[in-house]
Amino acid sequence: MSLNSRALNSGVLPRVLITGLQGFTGRYMAAELEQNGYEVWGIGSSNPDEPRTLQADLTDTASLIAAIQKVQPQYVVHLAGIAFVGHGQPKAFYDINLVGTRNLLEALAPVSDQLRCVLLASSANVYGNLQGGLLNETNPTNPANDYAVSKLAMEYMAKIWAPHIPVVIARPFNYTGVGQSDSFLIPKIVSHFVHKRDTIELGNMDVWREFNDVRDVVHAYRKLIEAAPVEQTINVCSSNLVSLRDALSLASEMTGHTLNVTVNPAFVRPNEVLKLGGETTLLKTFVPDWKPRALRETLAWMIDAESKHLCQL
Repeated sequence: MSLNSRALNSGVLPRVLITGLQGFTGRYMAAELEQNGYEVWGIGSSNPDEPRTLQADLTDTASLIAAIQKVQPQYVVHLAGIAFVGHGQPKAFYDINLVGTRNLLEALAPVSDQLRCVLLASSANVYGNLQGGLLNETNPTNPANDYAVSKLAMEYMAKIWAPHIPVVIARPFNYTGVGQSDSFLIPKIVSHFVHKRDTIELGNMDVWREFNDVRDVVHAYRKLIEAAPVEQTINVCSSNLVSLRDALSLASEMTGHTLNVTVNPAFVRPNEVLKLGGETTLLKTFVPDWKPRALRETLAWMIDAESKHLCQL
């Protein structure tokens, strides 16, 4: 019997706490869980308007303890953090991604007996840019910026708590979707095509990367907390590599617009590998129905949403 069926039969929904509920991934995570029989609670640093959302700050352990004592979760999906690699204050990566996660785990310790799974969202950035091809979880880590270092440090720190808290670490590769900031690559491309800009500045056009769909990522996260492969680190990836040049061609085909591309040297990483993605074997062990969308479907969704938004302006 599925988790959803058990919950409906018992009349008691399993309770999950999402950190970063108000962020890009958090909103999709909440929808995925609610549609599959969970009672969703969230915490955020701003004053929340949504029901079952509490104000708590990852840098303030006391506020986290108070929120967790109120929610009494069986599951936690930890999404809160600073995700943009170009963020201007490197110290914030460590304050939030590392120390903030430690504060969360400390706050969860008093309710550890009732916890079934705590998923921590790390990043495939921990592998760095020196290894090519499809990487699996045994590949060496080689973080190349403060964001990636903070995420890898978070992974090591979490192992200290693993004997007491059922932690699973997810390493998502690139993903995107409606609502993601256009400081990220695919939303930037979509915005430029929909708004019919003349020129776009990008980096190396001939690199191949994954551009996965946020709806698939949150589906994988739900399946992972249900499977609860405690103390494992799992790539959330598709192995579907697309070149930046092909992504631009696809956007041009779908919008009927063409633009000029200027390569900005500031966006080009030295010694960048040509092809880089994730290997899905371990993920499929716990998410056997894993069938990620192709970029064309994700782009169609994003272009449609951006076009509708433009018409409303």
